[in-house]
Amino acid sequence: MDQHDRCDDTAREWACEAIGLVEADANRSADTHLLPFPLPRSWGIDLYLKDESSHPTGSLKHRLARSLFLYALCNGWIGPHTPVVEASSGSTAVSEAYFARMLGLEFIAVMPASTSPEKISLIEFQGGKCHLVTDPTAVVAAARTLAAELGGHFMDQFTHAERATDWRGNNNIAESIYLQLDRERHPVPAWIVVGAGTGGTSATIGRYARYRRLATKLCVVDPEGSAFWPAYVSGDWTATTGRGSRIEGIGRPRVEASFQPAVVDRMVQVPDAASLAAMRAGSAVLGRRVGGSTGTNLCGAFGLIAEMRAAGQKGSVVTLICDGGERYADTYYSDAWVASQGIVLEPHLAAIDTFLATGVWESG
Repeated sequence: MDQHDRCDDTAREWACEAIGLVEADANRSADTHLLPFPLPRSWGIDLYLKDESSHPTGSLKHRLARSLFLYALCNGWIGPHTPVVEASSGSTAVSEAYFARMLGLEFIAVMPASTSPEKISLIEFQGGKCHLVTDPTAVVAAARTLAAELGGHFMDQFTHAERATDWRGNNNIAESIYLQLDRERHPVPAWIVVGAGTGGTSATIGRYARYRRLATKLCVVDPEGSAFWPAYVSGDWTATTGRGSRIEGIGRPRVEASFQPAVVDRMVQVPDAASLAAMRAGSAVLGRRVGGSTGTNLCGAFGLIAEMRAAGQKGSVVTLICDGGERYADTYYSDAWVASQGIVLEPHLAAIDTFLATGVWESG
C-alpha cells in the first residue's frame, strides 16, 4: 500500500508545547475585573466596566492575540521557526509581540512611517520589530508581501478575529462578563456596549448572547472617520471613509471582514470630542487614567442609561476599559494636542456633569 506521510513529528510536538504555553499564560493571569461605575442607586440602573487594561500587555487586544496564536497553531500555520507578521501599529502588535517572544518566534509589525516613537517602543519592548511603510493605505498589502518573502505567517487580525475566538464559551470575554454578574442585582445586562476595530469582540459578545438565549442587546459605538457607522446606516458594506480614526483601537476606514452586523442591535456614532471628554471624566471618577476608546464606550453607555431612565426601566449596562491612559499622555491627555486637533471638550464635559447629576444625556 502506497503511503505519503506529511506529518513532521518535531513540528507537531513543538506546536503542542506552544499551545500549552499560551494556555498556561491565560491560566495564571487572573480574569480581568468587572468594576462598578458609581451611579445613584435610586436610578435602579447599574453600570459596570470590564477592565481589560489589567492583561499582561495592558489592553483588550491581549485576548485577541492569544486567540489568533492558538488559531494559527491549531491550523498548522505557525511552526518553530515561522516569522509572524501583523499589520498593526497599536495594541494588537504589542500583544502579539508578547506571545511571539513567549514562543521564541520572530515578530514583525508593519505600520505607517508616521507611527509615533512611543508606539514603536512599546512593540520593541515586547521583543517585536517594526517595519515602516510610507503609504498608510498599503500596510496590509505590505504585511502580506513581507510574510511571503520571509516564509512567515501573516496573522491578519482583521480577517481572523471573529473566527479565532470560541464564541460559545471557553472563557471568552462574554462568558466572563455573565459569570461575574451572577450575584449582582441585575445579572443579565440590558445592554453591552463595545467599539469595533476588527469587529471580533462585538461578534463574540453578540453570538454568545444569542447562543445562551439571553435578552442582552449589543450596542456598537463608532468614532469619527470610521466606516462601520455609515455602512450600518446605509446598508452598503463596501463603504469607505478614506481616513482613519483618531480614537486608537476602534474605527476603520473600511468595514473589516470580522465585523458581523447581524448580531448588532444598535450602532451609535460618537464625536471624538465626546470620547475624550468622557475619557477624562471617567478617569476622574475611577481614580485612574483610561484610554480614548473607553471614553467612546462610556458615551454609548451614558446614552443608553438615560434612555432607560426616561422609560422607567431598571437593569444593568456593561462596557469595557479597553486600555490604560498611560499610553496617551502626549495626545489625549495633552491640552496642547487636543487644541492642535481642533477638539473642544467643554460642551461635552458639561453634558457629562449633567448626566452624572440627573441621568439626562444631551451630548453628541
